[in-house]
Amino acid sequence: MIRDITIGQYYPTDSILHRLDPRVKLIGTLLFIVSLFLFHSFLGYIAVTIFLFSIIKISKVPFRFIIRGMKAILILLLFTVFFNLFLTPGETIFKLGFINITKEGIKSAGFMAIRLTYLILGSSLMTFTTTPNQLTDGLEKLMRPLNRIKVPVHEIAMMMSIALRFIPILLEETDKIMKAQMARGADFESGGILKRAKSLIPLLIPLFVSAFRRANDLAMAMEARCYRGGDGRTKMKPLKYSGRDFAAYLVLCAYVVAVISMRMLEKRIG
Repeated sequence: MIRDITIGQYYPTDSILHRLDPRVKLIGTLLFIVSLFLFHSFLGYIAVTIFLFSIIKISKVPFRFIIRGMKAILILLLFTVFFNLFLTPGETIFKLGFINITKEGIKSAGFMAIRLTYLILGSSLMTFTTTPNQLTDGLEKLMRPLNRIKVPVHEIAMMMSIALRFIPILLEETDKIMKAQMARGADFESGGILKRAKSLIPLLIPLFVSAFRRANDLAMAMEARCYRGGDGRTKMKPLKYSGRDFAAYLVLCAYVVAVISMRMLEKRIG
């Protein structure tokens, strides 16, 4: 289960998407997430689906690798669909005791499943094709205007970069701790939900200790190298837009136009 978590990992390969400026990918991901919540019919998600799977194809990241990361949020997805299915009032289709399935509930559960799935796939694709350093530079560049109102832009970007970088490290550490405890007789898979939750306590304590130790080592290493972020700090690879980045912006504009057109068509049909 731990190895199935791919969120925050970088998949090294050579594709157009990997070579794009991180600012393009950040803006594109934001526009894609916003577009997911514009539609209220399945017809509206045609443009979203075509765009997402086209980008996945261009990225050259194996679809099996992308889907593998969905296993980590499967329980959250099922809970969300479950609550939308049974707790949405409307025209009753099936009723058995306290279980009441409505037409509106099925529709709401379907939309929520699509939105969450596409949201995870789209945001994960950004981290698969962008290194943490590139994400930090892109975020800092996009948020630079906030410096005028005293927002610590560099520190925020650095914290997000460190958090993304620590995800695979902590997952690897968790896997090592689980294997060590299973070799000593620990059981993390049998029993009910409460028993499994209790069995995770011996796993979480050493994991937290390891996380704090790594954070302290990182802080000491940055201080030993006299690290000072913010104004005056130069970059080894400054971000510069190229022709393919402007072409990507044109593709994003076309996608936005298509989404708005589908939204207007949806209103007319509805």
